[in-house]
Amino acid sequence: MNKHIKNVMPETTDLSRRSFLVGTAATGLVLGYAGVPGIESASAAAPANFEPSVWYAISPDGLVTVTCGKADMGQHIASTMAQIVCEELGAKWSDMRVQLASNDPKFNDPVLGAQITGGSWSTMMNFDAMSRAGAAGRMALTEGAAASMGVPASELVVRDSVISHPKSKKQMSFADVVKSGKATKTFTPDELKAIKLKSPDQYTMIGVSVPQLDIPSKTNGTAKYGIDVMLPGMAYGAIVTPPVRFGATVKSVDDSAAKKVPGFIKAVTLDDKTQTTSGWVVAVASTYANAKKAAQALKIAYDGGPNAKVSSQSLLDEAKRLQKQEDSGQFFVKDGDPAAAFGSAAKVVEAEYTTSINIHAPMEPMNATAEFKGDILHIYSGNQFATRSGAIAAGAAGIDPKFVVMHQMWLGGGFGRRLDADMMIPAVQAAKAVGKPVKVIYTRENDMTMDFSRPLTYQKVKAGVDGDGKLTALSHDVVSAWPTARWGIPDFLTPSVDKKGPLDSFTVNGADFFYTVPNHYVRAIKNELAHNATPSGQLRSVAPGWTFWAVESMIDEIAAATGKDPAQFRISLLDGAGKNDGGAQRLRNTLLAAMGLAGYGSRKLPKGEGMGVACVSSQERASASWTACVAHVAVAPSGEVTVKKLTVATDVGTQVHPDNIRAQVEGAALWGLSLALYEKATLKDGGIEQTNFDSYTPLRMSQVPEVAVTVIANGEKATGVGEPAVTVVAPAIGNAIFNASGARVRALPITAEAVKASMKA
Repeated sequence: MNKHIKNVMPETTDLSRRSFLVGTAATGLVLGYAGVPGIESASAAAPANFEPSVWYAISPDGLVTVTCGKADMGQHIASTMAQIVCEELGAKWSDMRVQLASNDPKFNDPVLGAQITGGSWSTMMNFDAMSRAGAAGRMALTEGAAASMGVPASELVVRDSVISHPKSKKQMSFADVVKSGKATKTFTPDELKAIKLKSPDQYTMIGVSVPQLDIPSKTNGTAKYGIDVMLPGMAYGAIVTPPVRFGATVKSVDDSAAKKVPGFIKAVTLDDKTQTTSGWVVAVASTYANAKKAAQALKIAYDGGPNAKVSSQSLLDEAKRLQKQEDSGQFFVKDGDPAAAFGSAAKVVEAEYTTSINIHAPMEPMNATAEFKGDILHIYSGNQFATRSGAIAAGAAGIDPKFVVMHQMWLGGGFGRRLDADMMIPAVQAAKAVGKPVKVIYTRENDMTMDFSRPLTYQKVKAGVDGDGKLTALSHDVVSAWPTARWGIPDFLTPSVDKKGPLDSFTVNGADFFYTVPNHYVRAIKNELAHNATPSGQLRSVAPGWTFWAVESMIDEIAAATGKDPAQFRISLLDGAGKNDGGAQRLRNTLLAAMGLAGYGSRKLPKGEGMGVACVSSQERASASWTACVAHVAVAPSGEVTVKKLTVATDVGTQVHPDNIRAQVEGAALWGLSLALYEKATLKDGGIEQTNFDSYTPLRMSQVPEVAVTVIANGEKATGVGEPAVTVVAPAIGNAIFNASGARVRALPITAEAVKASMKA
């Protein structure tokens, strides 16, 4: 993780492009944040509440409401934050409640940083701070109870929302203490840091699969998603997008037919100074059905722009051209001298690996509702990057970011898609144009063709081994669009080791693996054509989804070339030397656990079947999660691949909610399987060809194999679990295919045609 990420703040409040893109945290204005329908406002606490932290409050009835500054998109992160607070606070779980944070500046925490949800960071980055917040509340309540009962605070015991004094049998509930008004202690940052937290053997809540707090409202329909927002006098917007993904402009709009649609209000051509969208028109009407009819009736002429003839093949061709240039890109890793090592190597192995464009396609399509109340813009939407999205909305409106109030909603899936704020722009500009609140809802076709997709990638890997079969050198070139660079936030970029300038480390993370290789280069190369024609975003697993595809496939190729067992070859490389100390051992342990659970190497498999291994340290090296997979596949003579079983082991450090961890790992593994075998989007004439689930085909339920998960909880710092298993599955499957059939596949998704062709070769 880039160490600068926590410091994402705008430098000015002018309406430059940078102020749109950077955020709203550095304003001194605290607005009157109105309540979100279905969610209690994060700043609406009654005066009698006890608020030991901005992240939770205890009401006079003893209920503890935790404010979650992360996007909850089904991963139950709000409940996780509440569980962490509850452990140190000493509350009863049935007293806990959750709500979602607005973009009130008070939630831009100096420790937790920008309101961003991604990278499997949420638990690992928030565990300590939320634990300390809970502990501070317990200490303040204890002092208040001690004063009321006339006993020493050191003699009090806190459990299940009750503070008791065993010697005198006196006790007070949290509600009693809050009502007494005696809980007044505050903590300085230094005092918070000095609090001694519980050790893992003292936990009573952490490690317990308690009921998730968001489930009741999500099952009875009271939880409100962005698509559920209803405001008085609201109109609806349906967008019309150009045939080109990015770069088109609108030449003319004929709305004569749209005017015949009942309830039609206006066709608004977007003038997006933030450059998030291009060539869009939004049809506004009294109902969404009529807005869609009006949108279909509009006759729009476009200038296709510079990307109108770009295709997937031209993106790949450009990537290969850039990789061949010795001076292109910047170095992410530059250890030793691979060129010299290749010259003296006993054997050199080279390979090219590719991945296709991939689409997020969450079940709740993109949507946003915008309303102007005087000078204040209110945005209702589910998003993963409130700090940036509020600034994007301000840029679309042409106002200062401090005049934007964002109402965070529950997300019907995100997977990185809602890190972007494109859905807010048509809502904002339409609301401004018609003078009333407007809700914009994308169709599935809008969502797919205008997705900020996972980029097409091309990777060239070269490895050298000595006479003993020891890996001595590896060079790895990664060519892709740079999704994070598109955000225009310098602090999200990483200085290159060759001092050529910043690079997007979120395109190469994972290539800096924990194997010991004395001569190791990793070069990050920006494919400008792809960057412009297919504005890319972060899809669940980010760079490790493609870098580990190449790394873990190449490790197997080297093992095969030197006659070594691929699992044992990995174990030999995970020796923990130098900078790999500690991490390599944890990764080695997960690999051994997965091998043991799967029975790798312990039995003879039928002809046409094979097992393959992979192990990864996703996401970033500084915030790694240790995950290994053994894939068991069957390969038919036709090249058709059937995945029979995935066995995944993961080291999570501290396990907060066991059931949720298993669910996250299982879901991530199946997402990885879907990317490995089924998902592919293609670009033709500048536009995405796949428009719905008939042509973009994620994993179906009938294709789900057996998934076995083992979780290693060792009391170390909590790690992330939402994404790592995505990254390990594809290479494990590719390696299993080789062991089953001798076919070596190097492109994702893996097709029967590619397998059969490799079998013949």
